[in-house]
Amino acid sequence: MLETLSLSNASVSLLSGGRRITSPEFQGLQLSSNSFQSPSLSSKSSCLRARIVCDAAQQISLDEGQNRGVSRSFGRLKAKRVRDLVRESHKKKKQDSNLENDEQKAKITPPDLPIVSRDEPNLLDELVVVRHQKDASKNIHSRIPSARQYVSSIASAASSKGWGHVEPSDGYGYKVDDISKKLKKLNMKSDFFSRKSFEELGCSDYIIESLRNQNYIRPSHIQAMSFTPVIRGKSCIIADQSGSGKTLSYLLPLVQRLRQDELEGLGQPVSQSPRVVILVPTAELASQVLSNCRSLSKVGVPFRSMVATGGFRQRTQLENLKQELDVLIATPGRFMFLVKEGFLQLTNLKCAVLDEVDILFNDEDFELALQSLVNSAPVTMQYLFVTATLPVEIYNKLVETFPDCEVIMGPGMHRTSTGLEEILIDCSGDDNSEKTPDTAFLNKKNALLRLVEESPVTKTIVFCNKIETCRKVENALKRFDRKGICTRVLPFHSALEQESRLTNIKEFHSFPAKNISMFLVCTDRASRGIDFAGVDHVVLFDFPRDPSEYVRRVGRTARGAEGKGKAFIFVVGKQVSLARRIIERNRKGHPLHDVPSTYEMMS
Repeated sequence: MLETLSLSNASVSLLSGGRRITSPEFQGLQLSSNSFQSPSLSSKSSCLRARIVCDAAQQISLDEGQNRGVSRSFGRLKAKRVRDLVRESHKKKKQDSNLENDEQKAKITPPDLPIVSRDEPNLLDELVVVRHQKDASKNIHSRIPSARQYVSSIASAASSKGWGHVEPSDGYGYKVDDISKKLKKLNMKSDFFSRKSFEELGCSDYIIESLRNQNYIRPSHIQAMSFTPVIRGKSCIIADQSGSGKTLSYLLPLVQRLRQDELEGLGQPVSQSPRVVILVPTAELASQVLSNCRSLSKVGVPFRSMVATGGFRQRTQLENLKQELDVLIATPGRFMFLVKEGFLQLTNLKCAVLDEVDILFNDEDFELALQSLVNSAPVTMQYLFVTATLPVEIYNKLVETFPDCEVIMGPGMHRTSTGLEEILIDCSGDDNSEKTPDTAFLNKKNALLRLVEESPVTKTIVFCNKIETCRKVENALKRFDRKGICTRVLPFHSALEQESRLTNIKEFHSFPAKNISMFLVCTDRASRGIDFAGVDHVVLFDFPRDPSEYVRRVGRTARGAEGKGKAFIFVVGKQVSLARRIIERNRKGHPLHDVPSTYEMMS
């Protein structure tokens, strides 16, 4: 459900489930911790739960996009293949999850929620909020005086308790003792899991044992779809939404094939000559992939992996390369340095994985690294291109260079997680107020601090477009809690030393002491494939420049099978309509290549 809150002193209009209802006055409004979904009226009276949304911009129909179509085509027939693959995989997913969707719909709309038609003109001007008193025959009509009072009521039943009661995130992992219960609960109805088991995919006993020790009970859709072509050595484009399990989708079959080659005498690890190279855009993502490799190798799957990125001692990395090596995880710049200086040989290479390939193409060293792989590696080498977003220009480049690539589209491609709730907050201010970057920042800062104060959660990621804005937001949060009693603010951007970035990421991955709220204030560096567990809220303090970046940012929450989270999108001016358009296209599974960037909108 799309929700919009306007930060202005004008009257507030509300939109819920495609129905718009308004009112200029409403006293004593409080929202639940489920964040803008249920206004809780007086605690002395039983309250009517209703979803509320505020808008200062013109409302558009949620069905508008259906007749609008795609304004620009892919430009070639190959792109039609992408759309067909997305539709086919999504159709299969819908067939498996019809029952679950019906159950969710039943939960979304409370039985006593008044149904208001969009077509009734009288109800578009005024919202009547009905408070059920103990005497059901007496109804009290209240009005909302201003958006400022609305924002001041973002508190919930939990937030009214103050900072002493920080809401912990929902469980994102499984306890070993609860595996059978979780398996029975998720079973076949889940949107996330495949119908097939790891055994049915063809995973070996040692792979299955390693997965069980990590509490993986069933493969995700993308893991099931990619296992067979990858283990057979087929070059593939593997694409699915953030948090769908793409890292394991290529690691599992690759590691199993390496092990089989060793047992059959077809391959052995050699120093300075890895059998698998994984290129990633950032050192933080490289460390995360290395952690996944080590988790697999701890039990039953012996193989050696290492990281080669900038920011670390070069001597240590060179010493590690001299040992027998199976998997090398590197950034493009460090990879090219090792190849040019003769520290790395590619003659033993079986597979090259390009993780977050759409981001890699923005790296000035990447195309050189790709060309080096094509020229120096064996002609039979397998290429795997992994991504959460697949812009048409990237797709065209890949299929032109690697025409034999098999395209594997997960059912969540170009969609956000079903457990994600997106909330638009219009920070444009009053129509008569001055419109400058400074006033926009002030409005957004006030909205952020209000959210922090009245809806505290364990983990929040705040995305900014510039390092300068990151520092301003970081300072505002630190001044909000000067003694650091209730908050922990962790910056994460390229202006920091790599050691500091990794330290902050490691701390954010952990779970803080009780009643402490952690804030990771970052640029898009944190959206590039990094898997954060238990993130409750994502705040887009600045609207992303690239529409595809929106998908990556909001994908840092509501990850995995049962992941749930909220994304608060702060927008000003023309960004309001642009954000609506992006959200609607994501819900329908439409690619974003024909959605203009923020800069195009402003020009």
